[in-house]
Amino acid sequence: MSAKPDSIAVEIYGQAYHVRGEGDPEYLTELAQFVDSRMRLIGSQIQSSDPMRIAILAALNIADEFFRYRTERESAAGTWMERTEELAQRLAEIAG
Repeated sequence: MSAKPDSIAVEIYGQAYHVRGEGDPEYLTELAQFVDSRMRLIGSQIQSSDPMRIAILAALNIADEFFRYRTERESAAGTWMERTEELAQRLAEIAG
């Protein structure tokens, strides 16, 4: 029988939440602090004080950042694969 993870209290944009997650509770706290900081940044840049609107804009901002990072990582991996294949071909030519 596996134990359920304990819940921890976090605060995001002035609201308290109890969240559960496997692993380090400090990691969940760090995630909550990241979301809170992003929401505060968005909140300071727009006219709206609606927390739901700010949360959605922050989520879109975080998703955009993630998608850009993923695209860059995939592009870099492709570049490294091409370079590796090129070097392997050159080594084969030298050895052969």
